[in-house]
Amino acid sequence: MDGRRSRQRGGFSPYELTDETPVYVISVAAQLSGLHPQTLRQYDRLGLVSPDRTAGRGRRYSARDIELLRQVQQLSQDEGINLAGIKRIIELENQVAALQSRVAELEAALDGAAAAMRQREAAVHASYRRDLVPYQEVQQTSALVVWRPKRQQQD
Repeated sequence: MDGRRSRQRGGFSPYELTDETPVYVISVAAQLSGLHPQTLRQYDRLGLVSPDRTAGRGRRYSARDIELLRQVQQLSQDEGINLAGIKRIIELENQVAALQSRVAELEAALDGAAAAMRQREAAVHASYRRDLVPYQEVQQTSALVVWRPKRQQQD
């Protein structure tokens, strides 16, 4: 089961319509995508486009599914890509989308950690004693000094 299916069941209102909401029966989806219903069934069997199912096992397509059907048709007819290649393209696009989402999550976590670090740094700086000042040593020179012992005087 993909992430969008679990999100729908997980917390969205059943009356909220999004691009992910399964509302179209197979005949309407076929008409909207310009494909035959049997083609949609074949794509479902191959795993190219997997619509949600009703309790009676009927297919329900979302606007996102319709767009994906159109993309499959375009890749197949216009680009001449076979169905196995199209399936791989879809899998890779899904993987890229998941990775981009993960990168966004990690960037947000990193931004949060950086903000917390800046706050801690500011708190440390605010806690410095103001009666103490930094001590800087006088810069030493690299002059050469020759030392010679004093000669004892003879009486």
